[in-house]
Amino acid sequence: MIPPTVSLLLFLTSLLLYAQSNATQIPTGSSLIAGTSSLHPWLSPSNHFAFGFQNLDNDNRYLLAIWFYKVPENNIVWFAKSDDDDNNNNPVFAPKGSKIQLTASTGLVLRNPNGEEIWKSKPITSSISFATLNDTGNFMLVDSINGSVWESFSYPTDTLLPSQKLEVGGVLSSRKSLGNFSLGKFQFRLLEDGNAVLNTINLPYGYHYDAYYISNTFDPASTQNSGSEVIFDEVGFLYVLKRNGVQVNITQFSVGNPVEAFYYKATMNFDGVLTVSSYPKNTNGVVANGSWKDLFRIPDNICLSNENPITRLGSGICGFNSICSLKSNGRPSCNCAQGYSFVDPNNEFSNCKPFIAQGCEDEDDKFNQNLYEMVDLQYTNWPMYDYERFPTMNEQTCKSSCLEDCFCVLAVFGGRDCWKKRLPLSNGRQDASITSISFLKLRKDNVSLESFPNGGGAQKKQTTIILVITVLLGSSVLMIILLCFFVLKREILGKTCTKNFSLECNPIRFAYMDIYKATNGFKEELGRGSCGIVYKGTTELGDIAVKKLDRMFEAEREKEFRTEVNAIGQTHHKNLVRLLGYCDEGNNRMLVYQFMSNGSLSTFLFNNDPKPSWKLRTQIAYEIARGLLYLHEECGTHIIHCDIKPQNILLDDNYNAKISDFGLAKLLKMDQSRTQTGIRGTKGYVAPDWFRSSPINAKVDVYSYGVLLLEIICCRRNVEMEVGDGAQGERGVLSDWAYDCYEQGRLDILIEGDTEAIDDIVRVERFVKVAIWCIQEEPSRRPTMENVMLMLAGNLEVSLPPCPYHSFSSIV
Repeated sequence: MIPPTVSLLLFLTSLLLYAQSNATQIPTGSSLIAGTSSLHPWLSPSNHFAFGFQNLDNDNRYLLAIWFYKVPENNIVWFAKSDDDDNNNNPVFAPKGSKIQLTASTGLVLRNPNGEEIWKSKPITSSISFATLNDTGNFMLVDSINGSVWESFSYPTDTLLPSQKLEVGGVLSSRKSLGNFSLGKFQFRLLEDGNAVLNTINLPYGYHYDAYYISNTFDPASTQNSGSEVIFDEVGFLYVLKRNGVQVNITQFSVGNPVEAFYYKATMNFDGVLTVSSYPKNTNGVVANGSWKDLFRIPDNICLSNENPITRLGSGICGFNSICSLKSNGRPSCNCAQGYSFVDPNNEFSNCKPFIAQGCEDEDDKFNQNLYEMVDLQYTNWPMYDYERFPTMNEQTCKSSCLEDCFCVLAVFGGRDCWKKRLPLSNGRQDASITSISFLKLRKDNVSLESFPNGGGAQKKQTTIILVITVLLGSSVLMIILLCFFVLKREILGKTCTKNFSLECNPIRFAYMDIYKATNGFKEELGRGSCGIVYKGTTELGDIAVKKLDRMFEAEREKEFRTEVNAIGQTHHKNLVRLLGYCDEGNNRMLVYQFMSNGSLSTFLFNNDPKPSWKLRTQIAYEIARGLLYLHEECGTHIIHCDIKPQNILLDDNYNAKISDFGLAKLLKMDQSRTQTGIRGTKGYVAPDWFRSSPINAKVDVYSYGVLLLEIICCRRNVEMEVGDGAQGERGVLSDWAYDCYEQGRLDILIEGDTEAIDDIVRVERFVKVAIWCIQEEPSRRPTMENVMLMLAGNLEVSLPPCPYHSFSSIV
């Protein structure tokens, strides 16, 4: 069988020969002049592409370009830049009367009307015989032996065409806007390590900021298993080709359209979204009818894509002080926050400036908080650049803290945490999935200045007084309405409940009879655990899961109930099960959760034949790690879960993993790293630390995660003694068997029959190594969940793990 790399080379060679044999030859000495209608552009054989000058905005500027000749809109796919070897350079703008000429010694030379050279193709080493523009859109300079000495495909701008590839170090750079071809701030790059990434840059210097998409095609253990090219093939698939010939798809769609009937292109758009799009051909007429249709977009939601930056530099997708939201077509929209306006009104991705600057100068009105108000921005967050953080703070105190602080321009409140921020605000985003609320501080006389731009000081003061009275009256009416609604809601939901302890979070408090009716008398049982039984129910909130705690050992159950309500009530993360409400009426202790339609990870892993998708399993492993990282380091009160196991991982409609059951959680205060408690957890997942006299820390969860990760890899339980005696009996304890397989270089045995995982054996090995580090007997030798995340993603090298029971090295 011919290796994939050889097949690709033969294919590209045959494509080059076919293109040259089916292309119109342009002889040396040929030329085109910008703005001269009598000279037609140089066309490809089937008139699909044209090379020549494109007029910009009907002014005196022209662009030397290649475009889809039969497509009337958004048709430019290549243009000359000031230096082909510099990816951060702007296009060459040629004045009317400029001339592009093909010469035998130099290649393409562009001169302005005064005869001054303003651009030329990269220096060539042999004499040019002719040029050709083939039907793939590639403009080539060809020597006497039909060899290509320069081609436009080697110097892409913002677009890839079918059969074009991006080499290591290659870049697609966005424009500033759809009609402005100046350099934009977004790039699609193939890095030296083999990863394909999307990132922003600092203009005009070109400094690369954090990637907001990464292909994960870098293998630190093997350069042969790392990316070498990005290829956009003839049927519209975009993928990374590794050096060992393995293809890693970037796009996943099935085109379903005949290639001969559609044009395709992959574009690094000015809004930061990488798209693969199609346009219907018209083979009978000159101009095609239709519009460009996006077939695939990367990333899915660009506004939420940069959640865990490393350097935290730059403004994000939109400009500073701007808010990114997703339009119905999946593309971002940037809008200035209230009280701010675009620095460049013609560019929505530019920064936003405040109408009135806030500061701490020695002026009484600057410090007078009565001149400011806090505006609520729902589902909105600026996750970077906090200068102060307050845990266990309520919403009103969070507002007041910012209002009284002359440095503060924004406060973000989430759960029980309050973050204060100063200008400039970066990475602003608005999305229904965001659970936090932002409070923006604005000068009240913003409104009066806007309403009376020519008014004098006396009028301004009068207007301010009127505005304050209006706001106070309006607020009073609103508060009365909200108070009535709140009292009525509490009346309905909590008729007979008594509050025996203080909860500073805000889950709904249900009456017992409401839950009894919602569950149809606790009819449908979902599962049983050490804390109680879980039932399914239905309310106006949708389907719910009700966890009814046992009445046995009531004092202990009461403690667990309070722990779980307090813990979940102040945690908000997409990989944690959300607590909707609770009931503590009489002796009844119940928790009401969002219902997870795909059940537990235990059922998903162990009750499916054939095994679930390897790709989906790796996604679940990442998501569980992300949720644990949040519990250990990012939520207001650090939390040790203490009972990580597949039964406590639930899957939603889209198989997103969510950690549940905080009933065994032991909370860590902000100034603690260890805590003393009784033995917790489930046999097979419990860390050895529990059986020692010393206090435990978050590394007990890391141990449990390591066991769980092995179960995800192998789709079997950690302990299966029924496998038998002898050689098979050695497989009874998965963690022991996995280490033996790793040590003997036989990981294929672990995933026997799992073709998808076998094809991704390098990732399997990385996951197994991470799992072995996690189950090290000595807690200090286990990695943190932050390092687990980095190692799983391939962003941190995984060193060779020792035997988990005889560890000598350490990674933390």
